[in-house]
Amino acid sequence: MTEPLGWVFIIAGVIFNVLGCLGLVRFPDLYNRMQAATKSVTLGTCGILFGIFLQTGFSALGIKALVAVLFVVINLPVASHALSRGSLINGVKLWKKTIKDEFTEDRGGASIIDTEDPE
Repeated sequence: MTEPLGWVFIIAGVIFNVLGCLGLVRFPDLYNRMQAATKSVTLGTCGILFGIFLQTGFSALGIKALVAVLFVVINLPVASHALSRGSLINGVKLWKKTIKDEFTEDRGGASIIDTEDPE
């Protein structure tokens, strides 16, 4: 009975992963790309792994898939946050049409948005 439901989760996960890849190609700067990739790929990968669990049940593969879901849910958003915060602190510029930079304003520094592009 769980086999069709498992395929639904797997197909939905693949769709979310494809949309995350599309976001990597289409979005203008590092921060937007990282947000698209992190949110959709986390959901997509968890969907695929949960679908595998539903397909295999409580076998060795199914338990490993559930453990992998736990690690993906915990580690991928934290790693993305650390990378984007480190990028902003080290001066990777935001997209030129970004409206508000609350991180730099909260730190009391000059806004990265207002600086001139060297090109």
